[in-house]
Amino acid sequence: MPFFTDNWKRIRGSIQEAVTGESLKAQVFRGGAWMGAGTFSEQVVRFGRNMLLTRILAPEAFGTMAIVASAGTILHTLTDIGVKESIIQNPRGAEDRYISGAWWLALGRSSFLYAMVFLFAPWIAAFYGNHEIAPLLRVAAFTVVLDGALSSKAYIAVKQMKFARWAAFQNGGGIIGVLITIGLSFYIRDVWALVLGTVSESLIRCLMSYLLFPFLPSFSLDMHAIRDLLKFSKGLFGLAFLNLIFARTDVFVLAKLFSPAALGLYVVAINLVQTPAGFIMTLLGQTLLPTFAKVQNNQARENRILLRVSSVLVLVGMPVFAFMAFCSHSLLTLFYGARYGAATTALILASAVALLNILNGQITTVFYARGLPQLHRRAVAATAVVMVALIWPCAKWLGPAGGQLAALASIGVGFLFQIDRIRHITGFNLTQYAKAFSLAAGISICVACVYFGARSFGFFAGPMPNILLGAVGCLLAYGLAGVILTRRSAVASPSRS
Repeated sequence: MPFFTDNWKRIRGSIQEAVTGESLKAQVFRGGAWMGAGTFSEQVVRFGRNMLLTRILAPEAFGTMAIVASAGTILHTLTDIGVKESIIQNPRGAEDRYISGAWWLALGRSSFLYAMVFLFAPWIAAFYGNHEIAPLLRVAAFTVVLDGALSSKAYIAVKQMKFARWAAFQNGGGIIGVLITIGLSFYIRDVWALVLGTVSESLIRCLMSYLLFPFLPSFSLDMHAIRDLLKFSKGLFGLAFLNLIFARTDVFVLAKLFSPAALGLYVVAINLVQTPAGFIMTLLGQTLLPTFAKVQNNQARENRILLRVSSVLVLVGMPVFAFMAFCSHSLLTLFYGARYGAATTALILASAVALLNILNGQITTVFYARGLPQLHRRAVAATAVVMVALIWPCAKWLGPAGGQLAALASIGVGFLFQIDRIRHITGFNLTQYAKAFSLAAGISICVACVYFGARSFGFFAGPMPNILLGAVGCLLAYGLAGVILTRRSAVASPSRS
């Protein structure tokens, strides 16, 4: 009985410290809770929207929207000068003159690039042989201007790890935009519902940013602040475009090789795993960037935080990947309909890509927190080169799923570059890192054992029983991981004492 009493007191004390304490760990916990709740709510609504829209709109609409969205992504990467990251990382980031300079730079660059897209939209449409793309792109690209006009004071909330209003603006605006898209789809049963919904989402976010973070930019610019911003932006130079090659080359190439319907099936399928992966990356990025920024001069703490976060991600992620390997077809059939089952291979590969990308992102966050985004450039360049080299032959060999096979190879190469770089920069312990992978791989076998052990029963042939079976395997894997980690902790405690 004393054992349980002591443990309960320890757990209760930890919870109280996390809720009311002022330590860095407590701030990260509270920030993660706010961001997690907001982002999770938004992603649930988006998932519900996708389930509904796949039954209202034809796959061709999603294929066309993928082209438009990818072109919009080009704009976002070209307009990204690292305003948020610079404000968070720079000690002067909270000063009004610094914020004003950041706002003018972001708005000016985004407005200029929107004008370029408006002018060249017909040429983009002609390249894909679809003249409908030109007006769609001109409307959708306006989101870039709206995003550039966001109140820069919103980023101060992230810097100070006060995430309540940030979640309300970021995720609340997203939820409202999703609901508008759903409403439009009942009246406009084509790709225009998706485009107008995307623009409305950016508009709502822009308005909410000023309601929650009032800001009036000054016409008097601090040139020292501008130089700081441009210096940080210089470190980002080329990164956005190289990241774009990895993230969107598959869509651009597949759009030339296959029909809009085939592209639509592919995009909807991979979004099933990219949506939760985006949720995790957003949550971790916005909570860990200010965390690493606060400890950027303490190398030991940097490595300890990075190892703990990465270990948890691997232990959670690898059983999920095993689950996706066995249950992807059932998930697609259940959520989107039988015709989306054709994209099963793409979804399985996308799951592996998502896991590596999330792990890779944590190392990148360390570089950004140190104000050295250029350290990330070599890995991104390697990723882009591999993607460009493999995308065409992979797509020819494997069909649309080849896009994710090329992505998996490229992110694997980039991840290895990142690991090598962090080892030299912070002295990160790769042996401990490898142990997390070996443990995760071992417990993931539980998913396979449960799956193959029960498949002999005909009851488990349907989509829902198959998914439940995979979920049971994941729970067993997590239970086994908990037992192993508890025993390791018990063994280590006496040695420390």
